[in-house]
Amino acid sequence: MKIKREDLVPAGGSILMSPGEMVRALRELKGWSQLDLADASGISQTNISAIENGRVQVGKERSIALAEALNVHPGSIMFADYEEGVA
Repeated sequence: MKIKREDLVPAGGSILMSPGEMVRALRELKGWSQLDLADASGISQTNISAIENGRVQVGKERSIALAEALNVHPGSIMFADYEEGVA
């Protein structure tokens, strides 16, 4: 079966998730606990909880470590709340 370009639906222009919510969603999609992510990323479970609950900002270094553990691009975490067309 060949997929035609006109059958595709474009991606939305914005994501309405905070970086912490994105970390939680990605973690849960892998079926991981916070402790599993802590072991894979080298970030403590306490800090992962604080990130997921919006108590601390993710930051560049943590985004990279989390992204490597979750096998995603760091931008999908750092800019999870990106909204197209908003300056």
